[in-house]
Amino acid sequence: MVSQAGHDGRARGGATPSVLHVAAPADFGGLESVVVNLARGQLDAGQQVTVAAFVDPGRSGHPFGAALAAAGIPGRIVPVAARGYLEERRTVRDLIRELRPDVVHSHGYRPDVVDSGVARRMGVPTVTTVHGFTRGAGRGRLYEWLQRRWFRRFDAVVVVSEPLRRELIASGVRAERIHLIRNAWRAAQPPLPRAEARAALGLDPEARIAGWVGRLTAEKGPDVVVDALAACSARDVTLSIVGSGPMEPELRALAEERHVGERIRWHGIVPDAGRYLTAFDALLLTSWTEGTPIVLLEAMAAGVPIITTAVGGVPDVVSGREALLAAAGDAAGLGRALAEVLEDPAAADVRCEEAHRRLEREFSVEPWVQRYRDVYFSCL
Repeated sequence: MVSQAGHDGRARGGATPSVLHVAAPADFGGLESVVVNLARGQLDAGQQVTVAAFVDPGRSGHPFGAALAAAGIPGRIVPVAARGYLEERRTVRDLIRELRPDVVHSHGYRPDVVDSGVARRMGVPTVTTVHGFTRGAGRGRLYEWLQRRWFRRFDAVVVVSEPLRRELIASGVRAERIHLIRNAWRAAQPPLPRAEARAALGLDPEARIAGWVGRLTAEKGPDVVVDALAACSARDVTLSIVGSGPMEPELRALAEERHVGERIRWHGIVPDAGRYLTAFDALLLTSWTEGTPIVLLEAMAAGVPIITTAVGGVPDVVSGREALLAAAGDAAGLGRALAEVLEDPAAADVRCEEAHRRLEREFSVEPWVQRYRDVYFSCL
């Protein structure tokens, strides 16, 4: 049932709340996947949904716009300059007047800080999902400090892991406004067959290959995976790195310093990267901080052995039954885990089966969408 809004912009008669999602998406990442999957699930459940995405005006054909279109999600891709805050706020105001949503749901520090106040001044309840923090330095640290202060103003704050919930309570967000909803996953398309995925990535069909997917930024620990490759006793394994970011030059230099440069393949950004995980004999996640990592859910769906650091919300997604876990920064431990997966594929297959069952049991879309709907109703 599509929302029927009254003159005050709020769902009436038990109707499903309509929602305007607001994001400032990167080319790829977990936040972007969550917004697409949530909006698609809400549409399937009969909600009225629109996604507004503010992107760099120098970009044409932004991948996020293509993802929305492929999923059949009504979207507004709005070019806006890095400091075009007034223009962005005017656009949000105009969209609220046009769409009259029951709830404005923001994702990420820029929409949280820049845009949510427009909705509140117009009497529209605001919800945000906290996907995680980079915990970087300089400008990024300032933005995240502002974002934490802004959380106190939202009608509801959704966190994707228990550590995030505790962190926000400690920072002054009222506990009753915080809702723990771990991410869910539904693939837009099925994973590719192994041979097809390897061919698409230009990988040797017979080689032993470990994969790493993410932004090449400090919080994701790409330097740790390079060190893990160097520490691994299996000297014939190749590392495929999917993603891009500012650390790439120093990572290439580190790989040469560790004498593993010839064993690393740099793929850059690969659209729908989750479909290609079947190319790997193992997926490594080496982050220092995480919420609910979408790449883990993708690997669980693809049946790929998982090796990960036990940080943030990761232990809420996989345990030792479904994956091999190591401490953050433990390159030697990650290297040993990689050797173990390669040397004992039967045990790795058992963990993959357990992971797939857990994915279906705990991370399906329908109850996830219902929990968000309940959060929206709590704000009305």
